[in-house]
Amino acid sequence: MRQLIDGIHRFQAGVFGPQQELFRRLVDGQAPDALFITCSDSRVAPNLITQTKPGELFIVRNAGNLIPPWGQDNGVTATIEYALECLDVSDVIVCGHTHCGAMTAVLHPDKVAKLPAMRQWLTFAEGTRRVIARHYPNLDPDALEDVCVEENVLCQIENLRTHPSVMAKLAANELTLHAWVYDIESGGVHAFSDAKGQFVPVTEAGQGVSARGLRAGRIRDI
Repeated sequence: MRQLIDGIHRFQAGVFGPQQELFRRLVDGQAPDALFITCSDSRVAPNLITQTKPGELFIVRNAGNLIPPWGQDNGVTATIEYALECLDVSDVIVCGHTHCGAMTAVLHPDKVAKLPAMRQWLTFAEGTRRVIARHYPNLDPDALEDVCVEENVLCQIENLRTHPSVMAKLAANELTLHAWVYDIESGGVHAFSDAKGQFVPVTEAGQGVSARGLRAGRIRDI
């Protein structure tokens, strides 16, 4: 706690003070550029990774960056709805990350055998588990974890499409969906490319993820 309290003092003196005009404007409201849905993992810092300022990202965080289908979870659903209908964001980013504990648990359910709430939460990654079991039965275990992270991001994009607010904006060409994976080791970000059918460096990925069918092989070369 001492570190956190010291950090607050440094923030007030070294960040808030010099940027008072920015924070004063934020009192009147927010107009974020994107909704960023990512994992609760402490190693993933959306504003740091994207170098964005307060007010520029609307962020949802939970274990495994999961998106329950419409009608199955009020918390995440309400936040998505608010971002699209009230804040009028035009981009939604679903960002997974390497070494994700939730994805390890998807592959190895015994690791959460004594965590009933987590077991229940991970049912929203059931599609991910089935894609992995069906399409990657013989993949090396180390590579399989990375693939699971990537497949999960794409499966969560599919869950996102079930939300009425998302459907309406997509139909009107007012929304773009992005599938990202943050690499903890390198600091790099990969995004799914429709053209290449796999994850590539974000600068090479093009504009978002189109409506596409689930298929095997849409991963980075391994």
